[in-house]
Amino acid sequence: MGTVYDSIQPDHEQFIKEQKMFFVGSAAATGHVNISPKGHDVFRILSPNKVAYLDLTGSGNETSAHITESNRLTFMFMSFQGKPLILRLYGNGRVVLPNTEEWNKLVTHFELMPGYRQIIVSDIEIVKTSCGFSVPLYSFEGERDVLLKWAVNKGEEKLIEYRKNKNSLSMDGIMTPLGVSLAEDE
Repeated sequence: MGTVYDSIQPDHEQFIKEQKMFFVGSAAATGHVNISPKGHDVFRILSPNKVAYLDLTGSGNETSAHITESNRLTFMFMSFQGKPLILRLYGNGRVVLPNTEEWNKLVTHFELMPGYRQIIVSDIEIVKTSCGFSVPLYSFEGERDVLLKWAVNKGEEKLIEYRKNKNSLSMDGIMTPLGVSLAEDE
């Protein structure tokens, strides 16, 4: 039932744009595998073989840490409404931090949201679709605004401190690019 492609096709792009959430899977050479759900309008298709998402400050930073050791990433989109489908993007990722030349080029693709911390970019090697027949139907009620309000209420100074404490190391002790940058700024 699954089909493999070497790039994102126009119908894949349309499907991705219709989804309200996606998942990012990553793993370092050892330690825990991480699967992170993402909401809000943060995912962009830059070309048929390149995607990026604006990463917001959260309780961890596992994907970023894993990229430093093993740049493998998997993105998964699935249909909760309408025609069933699961679409996975397999690629190699990298972290782009604010105040870099690459950031300045990439950030033009996004509307900056409160609490943004980095952009994750991935060069896509394989696109795979599968049936999604067992994925239940759900109705979208709206985006949660809790994370955005939390970031606004914290303010930039307290967000930096939070990132130092919560986003510098993975749960397996891997230093994140953000952690390295914050340590250099001290």
